Amino acid sequence: MTVGTDTDTDTTVTLERALEMLRRLPPHERLRVIAIALPEVERELAKPPERLDSLRGLWKQYGPAPSAEEIDEARREAWANFPRDDV
Repeated sequence: MTVGTDTDTDTTVTLERALEMLRRLPPHERLRVIAIALPEVERELAKPPERLDSLRGLWKQYGPAPSAEEIDEARREAWANFPRDDV
């Protein structure tokens, strides 16, 4: 699991790497890290999730949808010469 980027060595920090680094610290330093990180995580989790845009307007840039009659006409045109004998 990739967490972020370590700016000192410009390598990707993984969950495993972060835990390895945390385990190297003495217990009282680990508690300081948790005490600093926990409120940040709690704030992020307390935020309401971002609103997702509706998919209804996804195709509006292409104008109105074809009518049922237009779809039927396009089908008739596409299948008018099927099967062809000359192929």
